[in-house]
Amino acid sequence: MELFRSVNVDWLGKKWYFLGFSLIFSVAGIISMSVHWAQIGSPVPLGVDFRGGTQVRMQFQRTPDTSQIRSAMDASGIRDARIQAIQNVNQASSNEVLISLPEETNEAALDTGREKIVDALHAHYSNPFAVRNVQVVGPTVGKQLEKQATLATLYSMAGMLVYLWFRFQLIYGVAAVVACFHDTLITVGAFALTNQEISLTVIAAILTLVGYSMNDTIVVFDRIRENLRLSRREGLADVVNRSINQTLSRTVLTSGLTFLTVLSLYVFGGQVLKGFSFALVVGILIGTYSSIAVAAPMLVAWQQWRAGKETTAALPAAKRPRV
Repeated sequence: MELFRSVNVDWLGKKWYFLGFSLIFSVAGIISMSVHWAQIGSPVPLGVDFRGGTQVRMQFQRTPDTSQIRSAMDASGIRDARIQAIQNVNQASSNEVLISLPEETNEAALDTGREKIVDALHAHYSNPFAVRNVQVVGPTVGKQLEKQATLATLYSMAGMLVYLWFRFQLIYGVAAVVACFHDTLITVGAFALTNQEISLTVIAAILTLVGYSMNDTIVVFDRIRENLRLSRREGLADVVNRSINQTLSRTVLTSGLTFLTVLSLYVFGGQVLKGFSFALVVGILIGTYSSIAVAAPMLVAWQQWRAGKETTAALPAAKRPRV
């Protein structure tokens, strides 16, 4: 199935618009992460998986008042508790609240977090409630998970760089990894801008997006390689533009259908999957964009720098695939 035929868009001619778009969102995310770092010591809000502590999900009989709940916590000597109202898929109140206690210095004391919260509400808050779920993570485990999540993301990018170096040329791998880093930065920045917590499920979504973005980029690179072998006298910018246009139908179909799926997951998946699906929604949009607007133009920029802005397509056609 082909949605677009005889497309002739000058994608490289719009590279400065793309650069401006990427800079705006990247800088906005970096500024937001810097503010969070100054306030909480972390570039983004971390879920209980990473920061350690106790997270209790409670449902109240009537619509809860988070300010009164916070006053109840303060009155019982519970300081720096995070209180977040949970909304359902229609953005209406579900009478549920997440109460998170800060990281404990003594891991043995974490088990008492639930009792502290329940006792505080019984003593200072009259709205009847029930405990729906409790998560307890020790601070040592949380720090270890944070380190492993960071290393997993970096190792995945390094592995893809080596693979593309082997299958294509080094510049192809560098361009693809830069595009993946660009996607990850903007996705994490979106969490900082919207003040959403990053949990282990969000890290799983980000790793999925790294692979998804890389796959989109490789499709474009494969077509560039084929066209370079067939059109060695054609200008490199023309080859890259034609390659992007030829793969545009495939990109829109696959990315569009995937986006509709994860958008449905975000809208109807509920609070538990909100962070995971939000990362996928943002990441698929940015990943599709970067394969066209970041990775491919880098090949042209590199060649122009290397060849003194010659117009001939001197970029290597890449190695032939090894079977």
